[in-house]
Amino acid sequence: MEVATRIKKLPPYLFAQIEQKIAEEKQKGREILDLGIGDPDLPTPSFIIEKLCEEAQKPQNHRYPSYRGLYRFREAVAEWYLRRFGVKLDPEREVVSLIGSKEGIAHFAWCVVDPGDIVLASDPGYPVYKIGTMLAGGIPLELPLLPENDFLPDFSRFPQEVLEKTRLIFINYPNNPTSQVASLDFFKEVVELARRYNFIIAHDLAYSEISFDGYRAPSILEVEGAREVAIEFHSLSKTFNMTGWRIGFAVGNAKLVEALGRIKTNVDSGIFNAIQWAGVEALARTEEVLKWLLPVYQKRRDLVVSALSRVGIEVKPPRATFYVWIPVPSGFDSLGFANFLLDKAGVVVTPGTGFGRYGEGFVRVSLTTPDAVLERAMSRIEEALNQ
Repeated sequence: MEVATRIKKLPPYLFAQIEQKIAEEKQKGREILDLGIGDPDLPTPSFIIEKLCEEAQKPQNHRYPSYRGLYRFREAVAEWYLRRFGVKLDPEREVVSLIGSKEGIAHFAWCVVDPGDIVLASDPGYPVYKIGTMLAGGIPLELPLLPENDFLPDFSRFPQEVLEKTRLIFINYPNNPTSQVASLDFFKEVVELARRYNFIIAHDLAYSEISFDGYRAPSILEVEGAREVAIEFHSLSKTFNMTGWRIGFAVGNAKLVEALGRIKTNVDSGIFNAIQWAGVEALARTEEVLKWLLPVYQKRRDLVVSALSRVGIEVKPPRATFYVWIPVPSGFDSLGFANFLLDKAGVVVTPGTGFGRYGEGFVRVSLTTPDAVLERAMSRIEEALNQ
């Protein structure tokens, strides 16, 4: 029995492979410290859980939810965007709920990409940008994020005829995996290009609230004209430690939002209403959460950067996300260094090539592990490298 060609073309999902490797090592009796996957170890705030429990008791919330999302949740998203970015959204036409932003990003290519269309996907980048494109029959081209350009794309490297044939680009700032941030001037440049060449921008803003040293990430929708060409994806997973809850949203161009909503009416039945009510509570109290959340990640960031400095690996402290993008020492490639740390230190990091070929020369460390575990992991890494 054969599966479809599109499935044969899909690479194994990076983090599923990492989980399998960890399981194999643990079966050998080794203690493995996992700095690979960006899954917050901190608990979901209690007031969000309490709201979920309250709403779960109501029989009306046990029925099918709205396909586009509970109106009050979409309204809460619009209220948050206005407070946070000064961007006014119509919750009826410009907001759609998602079963996590990953689901929305994967499905979005189906909305706008026909077989053979060119899609520029950030590389290194979240693997789903390319995978969603492939499933839609599009042709993903790498949008290189290089250290010499501060991990921002250089569109001048693409011939005009490629840009003219481009249907969609995926960008993501603050960026996973590089932790790079982008200015409004950068977004203005991308919006100008999109309007000139008639392509669509999908901006992944999942890490906007995880930022340090006074930095606050902008939304692409703050740029004049962005709403004509852009859709922006966000998630409650990172800010509120809700990765398992599967709730996110997309906002922006009404036609694109409607198309994504139309896909969703045909492939899923929406998010449990009690979770959406909990999301309403979360968005209303974002600043309350960030006051205790961000100092935890900043302390962990500083711990990792200091430990790396002691073994001669200099890393500029990232201003956003809960990742540190680390250049590998001389004599290693990305996979080789990740395997070295697993074998010699019992520490899992993510090889940069798992995010695309332009991730070569780097590994990613996640800060989503308890302080004591992170300290022990960095101590093991120092010891392995000193030996």
